[in-house]
Amino acid sequence: MKHIWMIALSIAAAVLPAFAQDQDTVPYAMRPPALGDTYLPNLGDIMGATQLRHFKLWYAGEARNWELASYEVGQIEDGFFNAARLYRNIPVEKINMIDEPLMALDSAIKARDEARFASAFADLTATCNACHRAANVGFITMQIPISSPFSNQSFTPKAK
Repeated sequence: MKHIWMIALSIAAAVLPAFAQDQDTVPYAMRPPALGDTYLPNLGDIMGATQLRHFKLWYAGEARNWELASYEVGQIEDGFFNAARLYRNIPVEKINMIDEPLMALDSAIKARDEARFASAFADLTATCNACHRAANVGFITMQIPISSPFSNQSFTPKAK
């Protein structure tokens, strides 16, 4: 057992200094320099994951799985936080424009209000598209999902 703890501590000692380095010089939309063996996602990877979260959020809301919907909102927030942290030259107002729709979604989810959820989700989707246009990638257009590529996940809430 002692051996496992020593290995874990050795790994932590090797990895933690990489996270402490200054991230202020990371250029917009370019992969940050590798920090040892630490994986740093490129902006496209972060946005691709956000697109999947957007999709799952919609289906969770449609199924009234408020626990899953809340989780997905948190994951989307984390993705935008990571984009802002890793890509410091993204104008802050572009990242902040998503705050209001996410807060409205969070409020609708907490209230378990389907109509407010649908409206807030439409606002989120429109905000994504506005940000894409502002970033000169308007050819990336989000929409409310119409079919599920996730046949391996049930969006129905678990009975308690």
